[in-house]
Amino acid sequence: MKTLVAYMSQTGNTKKVAEAIYNAIPEPKEIQRVEEVTSLEGYDLSFLGFPTHGYGPDKQAKNFLETHTKDRSIALFITHMAPDGSPPVLEWIQKFRDAATGANVVGVFECQGQVNSPLLKFVMSINPNPKMRESLRTGKGQPDVERLKRAGVFANEIMSILKH
Repeated sequence: MKTLVAYMSQTGNTKKVAEAIYNAIPEPKEIQRVEEVTSLEGYDLSFLGFPTHGYGPDKQAKNFLETHTKDRSIALFITHMAPDGSPPVLEWIQKFRDAATGANVVGVFECQGQVNSPLLKFVMSINPNPKMRESLRTGKGQPDVERLKRAGVFANEIMSILKH
């Protein structure tokens, strides 16, 4: 099974998760930045990773998902600023799924990433929710070793499902 791991990353969070997934899956495999990918043809499975921007995919991520994933088997991995599994995250992930029109989405991995300092200061200044403010503070150093291990486990589970 030929597998692609492609990712978008501005701060390095999504790249770390991409590398953890890549290291967990067997050959033949490739890893690339999304910007380098012209087609998903030739891959049996593509792990596609994106950070959230504005509570979902940014324009470039949405365009990539809309134009490249139809009739393809994909697994998404998403990084964000909220605590893992929180209700808003599920809404954000759904926006990525919706953009992957016609794709066979075989799984989704999500984890908190560290928010860059200027964005963190801005969000902290406008967000009155104390729980969200605390989660942003505790996001420092994310994704941590445990989250990266979980990304590898996710990759192995997806590969096992598709082999059967």
